[in-house]
Amino acid sequence: MNIGIIGAGQVAQAFARKAIGAGHTVVLSSRRGPDKLAALVDDLEPLANAVTPEDAVENPMVLLAVPWPGVDAALGSLPTWHGQILIDATNGFEDGGLVDFGDGSSSEMVASLTPGARVVKAMNSLFMTNFELDPTSGDFRRVVFVSGDDSAAKTEVADLFESFGFAPIDLGTLRQGGRIQAVGAPLAGHDFFLPWPAPRSFPAFNGER
Repeated sequence: MNIGIIGAGQVAQAFARKAIGAGHTVVLSSRRGPDKLAALVDDLEPLANAVTPEDAVENPMVLLAVPWPGVDAALGSLPTWHGQILIDATNGFEDGGLVDFGDGSSSEMVASLTPGARVVKAMNSLFMTNFELDPTSGDFRRVVFVSGDDSAAKTEVADLFESFGFAPIDLGTLRQGGRIQAVGAPLAGHDFFLPWPAPRSFPAFNGER
């Protein structure tokens, strides 16, 4: 699969390495331009390239991996989305504190900025030092939570993280699941493992009865 990445920091690089390790191709982008990413691409070749953000979002799946204060600027100048899956790995954290989204979630805000995209919240609840480690430990796999309003998109993202070796768990919608896994919420920052194979969803999390 070809995956676009908006951002080139620690989260973007950690994701890129996992994706490349699983045989996927990645294109990284930055507001600074492709030339500024030459050294990083050289380190990740041959399955990585540097492009503009406008080109990155033309891929069927795109990772948003920028600090929250840069989200508006990163998304504001992009072309119209036409059904691509946008993996939102951001956290609503700025100026040393949490952003108040009221009854909503940060990913709902991202979705409002990207009409036409199918937004899936994922990867944000793990410290990158843990994400970068081997996702398997014996018969156990490290958990990655996913939330979204499009079931098919969630399945594709879950399949992607499973290809990395993780155990994806569906938490429900962007509002419900996104709030549970957001920074400062009960699941954020914890390093969960499950025996493999594991169920992809739990009623206590996704609201099923």
